[in-house]
Amino acid sequence: METRTLFRPVGLKELELIQASGSRAFPPRLPEQPYFYPVLNSEYAVQIARDWNTQDERSGYCGFVTRFAVDARYLSRFEEQTVGAAMHRELWIPAEQLAEFNAHINGLIEVIAAFYGDAFQGEKRYQTNRE
Repeated sequence: METRTLFRPVGLKELELIQASGSRAFPPRLPEQPYFYPVLNSEYAVQIARDWNTQDERSGYCGFVTRFAVDARYLSRFEEQTVGAAMHRELWIPAEQLAEFNAHINGLIEVIAAFYGDAFQGEKRYQTNRE
């Protein structure tokens, strides 16, 4: 099976839910989140995790970049979206299709970078900051 590597910036709570799944699935979206947005390159994911999540109380003032592989044939049904500069490329997966998306993840969801804001409180379990 051919796979495609995707990335997702997440906050602390979402990371804990991913880990509770055995690092095999993303948690269901909240009611105010109609889409799941995996991004197509690590630079964009780092930008969100480092610059936005570390400033956000709901993210726990920390951001993590996850990397995972998904069946490329399955992904071909979703159109790539550019939401700013050319590097800001992502997919829009309807929330009601997230379980199906998760079923097409090949392997584990891994943390490849971690960023902590000044207001972060707690144990810094990941020391993979990339600047």
